[in-house]
Amino acid sequence: MKEYFTRLCFGIKLKTEIHTRVAVKDEHVESVAALLKTMSHPLRLKILCLLQEKEMAVGDIRDKVKTTNANVSQHLSILRNQGIIGSRKEANYIFNRITDTRVLELIATMSRLFCQS
Repeated sequence: MKEYFTRLCFGIKLKTEIHTRVAVKDEHVESVAALLKTMSHPLRLKILCLLQEKEMAVGDIRDKVKTTNANVSQHLSILRNQGIIGSRKEANYIFNRITDTRVLELIATMSRLFCQS
């Protein structure tokens, strides 16, 4: 027997099927919590939003988020240590990019849900 719940969306009642969830393993919960904690800082979230479209040099990121090189570098280091971004050096520039496709999907979903005007 299928179970449903009713929710209100812009004044319209929607009937949604409740799907049986697969048991979530503790290590997955811990891993996702660590990822979300890393992403939750406002400046890191801004950086990730910028990097979802293309790789960028530190100076370009700094100009877009309007802070210092040191501050951007500190936050990029945190993202890199968590495995969210990677970097490459070209001449005197360090280019950063999101390396985890799941993070790209997550940022795109959050943008769609929360940033559409």
